[in-house]
Amino acid sequence: MSDAGRKDFSSQVHDTLKPDSQKGYLEKLGDDAGQAYDKAASAVQPNEFKSTSQKAGDTVRDNTNDAKDGSESYLDQAKDTINSATNAASNFFTGDKK
Repeated sequence: MSDAGRKDFSSQVHDTLKPDSQKGYLEKLGDDAGQAYDKAASAVQPNEFKSTSQKAGDTVRDNTNDAKDGSESYLDQAKDTINSATNAASNFFTGDKK
């Protein structure tokens, strides 16, 4: 159960699991606004005033966001490496000495 004034956990899970491609513009806007509000509320409320379940929910959400950010940067690094290797191979076979 989430603390008063915070978005309940079942809504957060539902918002996350439903693909954006199946959401309308207003639903996406509402999800983004709700997530931003809940994240801000989490940041300003000291942990000692949060319920145990709210602390756990905030920790899970923060760790999930960190994992998403990390995976995107790893994906970008992999793309860059593949592009560099492709360019190097192309230059080798065409005789371009870049």
